[in-house]
Amino acid sequence: MEYISNNPETTEKIGEEIYNTYKDRKVFALYGDLGAGKTAITRGFARAAGCTDMVSSPTYTIVNEYRGPRKIAHFDMYRILDSDGLYEIGWEDYLESGALCVVEWSENIEDALPKDTLMIKIEKISDTERRITVTP
Repeated sequence: MEYISNNPETTEKIGEEIYNTYKDRKVFALYGDLGAGKTAITRGFARAAGCTDMVSSPTYTIVNEYRGPRKIAHFDMYRILDSDGLYEIGWEDYLESGALCVVEWSENIEDALPKDTLMIKIEKISDTERRITVTP
């Protein structure tokens, strides 16, 4: 499935649609360069999941949790160099909790992602345009 977005609001709406289509998944793995729209799409996931907390990039905290009918754990794996670093942050506990785990910079921990992970690639086409590709 492929989408095109021209602004953050559209990216958020695409996130809502993706969540509603794949809400049975445990992990959404996000791939994309800095500023591609990973946090914007996560805002869409959170809104669709009924979360009321403000969604922000977990760059300095490694993981942000958003409350709602289904909790979301929003990870930034930029500073995690490999899957060995996951045990220090309680990765297994999050996977078993029933929360949706949204993972930015997933390429750093690909070998630790469950096999039913939804892969979402966000590519900058131009300063404003993004291509969002979903691989189930």
